[in-house]
Order: sequence, then structure tokens, then C-alpha cells
Amino acid sequence: MKHARLVCRGELADIEVEVAGGLIERMRGLLGRDGLDANRALWLEPCNAVHTFGMRFPIDVVFIDRRGRVLSVHRNVGRGRVLVCWRARTALEMRAHAVETLQIDAGDRLEWRAST
Repeated sequence: MKHARLVCRGELADIEVEVAGGLIERMRGLLGRDGLDANRALWLEPCNAVHTFGMRFPIDVVFIDRRGRVLSVHRNVGRGRVLVCWRARTALEMRAHAVETLQIDAGDRLEWRAST
């Protein structure tokens, strides 16, 4: 899995991103983890749907289009949920309430930059 830094509205955020680009990495996602640090996130690419069956903790989910624009933000998503955004190219999964801290909202631009 690749590691990168989150870029939010053109500025480097203090969030380390794991980029899940392979099928198995995307299928596994955050399953099996007990939590997610406040400064970590999972970028699923390609992805336009996520589920939280088997999750042990709530998450924030951000769906992003091909140009890096945030299409929708789902806050504090609990267990047993399915979220779909047909126009999305990627999804960003973060610890619950992280989108509030970073002030991420629909229309913002998000991307990841490879760690050096």
C-alpha cells in the first residue's frame, strides 16, 4: 500500500493517507482495525461505494470525483451502513469527526501527494 499526504484546498494537511489502489486492499479497507488515528486516513481508488459491515468504530466518508472535487461528505457513519455515490471516482475514509476538524465540505478539492 502506498503512503501519501492529504492535500486539502491546495494546502498540505497533517494527515497521512494510505492509498488502497489494489482490489484486495480496497476490499479489506479498514476492516479488522480497532481504530484509526486522528492524523490517518484511507484513500480508496477507484471507489464509488463503501460499507461499514464488520467495522469496530465509526468513520467519516468523503466521495470525490475525477477532478478531485468533493461530491458528498458523510459524518460519523456507524456499523452496518452502505454508502453509494455514483459519480465518485474515489472515497476517503477518516476517523469520525475528522471532516469537521479539517472543515471539508462539498465542492472542496482533495488530492494526495506521495510521501518523500
